[in-house]
Amino acid sequence: MKSVAIFCGSQAGRQETYRQAAEDLVDALMERGVSIVYGGGNVGLMGIVADRAMAKGGHVIGVIPNALVEMERAHNGISELIHVDNMSDRKQKMCELADSFITLSGGTGSMDELFQELTHRQVGYHSKTCAILNTGGYYNHLLAWLQNAVDEGFIDKARYDQLIVEASPEDLISRMMESKQ
Repeated sequence: MKSVAIFCGSQAGRQETYRQAAEDLVDALMERGVSIVYGGGNVGLMGIVADRAMAKGGHVIGVIPNALVEMERAHNGISELIHVDNMSDRKQKMCELADSFITLSGGTGSMDELFQELTHRQVGYHSKTCAILNTGGYYNHLLAWLQNAVDEGFIDKARYDQLIVEASPEDLISRMMESKQ
């Protein structure tokens, strides 16, 4: 695993645990020399991820749509900031640049990114690892929905089992590294 796209919120969330999990994840990635691709903002969990990685000497590429430069306050203190025309181009570019995906706590944008990559893996557009860092059980309801979709025959169990989910950043990365071997 050389590069990972991190999908996360442009908000930091109400609990300090989301910030801490993002920082711990970045620390673990930096220890392994993994570069980060993310949404290019300097606010919320996006800003926390980028700032932590840069402080640790990491390589960080941000990808931001022109329409969001002001709203998400484009991060100009990272290794590279790529401007794109729209959200579809953002997701495509992030996919091109990363060999794995991790979803942190976030909102609809993070879900859009996660589900696109899960779908792309399912239909064979790529075979990249998709993972969720389930901080404080944030994604328990989503995981229950996914399990229900498996139980009801809408998602193949083997495909669901390819999604890596852990509550600990270190455990998540260890499982992702094992899946790459």
